[in-house]
Amino acid sequence: MRVLGIDPGLTRCGVGVIDAGRPPVLVAVGVIRTDAGDAADQRLMRIATGVEEWIERYGPDVVAIERAFAQHNVPTVMGVAQVAGLAMVAAARHGIPVGLHTPSEVKAAVTGYGNAPKAQVQHMVARVLGLTEAPRPADAADALALAICHSWRQGGPTTGATSQTPAQRAWAEAERAARRPANASRGDYLR
Repeated sequence: MRVLGIDPGLTRCGVGVIDAGRPPVLVAVGVIRTDAGDAADQRLMRIATGVEEWIERYGPDVVAIERAFAQHNVPTVMGVAQVAGLAMVAAARHGIPVGLHTPSEVKAAVTGYGNAPKAQVQHMVARVLGLTEAPRPADAADALALAICHSWRQGGPTTGATSQTPAQRAWAEAERAARRPANASRGDYLR
C-alpha cells in the first residue's frame, strides 16, 4: 500500500509518500510552499495544483491528512482546514480513499505518546524510515508521520482488506500498480 501523507498548511504544506510495510519505505518527501504576501485564492490554487501533481506522480492508494483541530489562532485553523479540504477533493477526483488523523493520534502511533514533542516525532520518523536525519522543514517530517500512522493503523489498503480472498487481493494490487506512474520510483527525495 502506498500512502501519501499531507500536513496541511497555507505557507508550507508538507507532503510525504511511503510504501507501507515493516519497515515502511520512503518514496518521496517535500513541501508545497506559498508566499504569505500572495492573495489567499492564489495560494490555495498553488497548493491544490501541488497536491494534484503529487497524486499523479506517485499514484498513492490512500491519502492521509491531518484533521484540523480547534486552537486559539482562528486564521491558522482556517488555512489548515481549507488546505485539508483541497487535499480531500484532489483525492476524491482520483478515486483515492482519505484517512483523517488528529495530531495526538499521529504522535501516539509514531512515538507511543500522544503528547510527544515535535522533535521526538521527527526523530522517530527518521528512525522508522532508516534515515540519517529527519526531513526538514518539520512539515515534511509531519507528512511522513501521517503516512506512517495511517499505514500502521489501517493494516491494508481498504478497511475490508482482511476479508478479501487471495484472488481479490491480487486483483486489487494489480489495479493499484496500473494506477502508479512509471516515473514514481522509490527513493525520490524532494525538498
